[in-house]
Amino acid sequence: MAVQINPSILSADFARLADEAKAVEGADWLHVDVMDNHFVPNLTLGVPIVESLSRATDTPLDCHLMIEDVDRWAPQYVEAGAGSVTFHAEAAAAPVRLAREIRAKGARASMALKPATPIEPYEDLLPELDMLLIMTVEPGFGGQAFLDIMLPKIRRTRELISKHGLDLWLQVDGGVAEATIERCAEAGADVFVAGSAVFGKDDPAAAVRALRAKAEGAAASHEQAVSAAAAWACDH
Repeated sequence: MAVQINPSILSADFARLADEAKAVEGADWLHVDVMDNHFVPNLTLGVPIVESLSRATDTPLDCHLMIEDVDRWAPQYVEAGAGSVTFHAEAAAAPVRLAREIRAKGARASMALKPATPIEPYEDLLPELDMLLIMTVEPGFGGQAFLDIMLPKIRRTRELISKHGLDLWLQVDGGVAEATIERCAEAGADVFVAGSAVFGKDDPAAAVRALRAKAEGAAASHEQAVSAAAAWACDH
């Protein structure tokens, strides 16, 4: 798994978004949280801001849509410049059709699950996706504490991805910081959204590098352990 760090502009200075985007150009993606004050109890930004951001940075935009009527709106974010668009399973009327439409327009299609939404009912849908997002807090606000009870769900999701031999990224979002990212990586996540753990630091670029190092170290240790266990099983 190749570790990816996606700083969330929800924790950035909205009066200086172009500068904040440039401050984390060593990141893999710039995570954009879109909230409508209906699907979640918060209101953030929309299509015009995404269009402006896409012109202000070379870092690809990873748009996480926490909105109602997502089947209608998601394709517009691709047209606005998003390279990856995430819709919530709980909000989509036709998730397979929507994922295919996002892909057809040239972006990566991703689906998100709230903490209480199980992964198992969506197993057959996974081949239609490029990424699955496991929320590790309740969506709606940044700065929340990481929910450790989501770790088994991350592990089950990684097992399903491996079971079907899919090239599917597994993203986590919510409370990701230096103190929690290793646990997420060990559980099988490979794409990490971090807000205050990046933009809350004096040097956001250094924060991205530190998070990447911790995640890569944990992922490597986990893969070594899995390989060792497989080798032992073959020998016995």
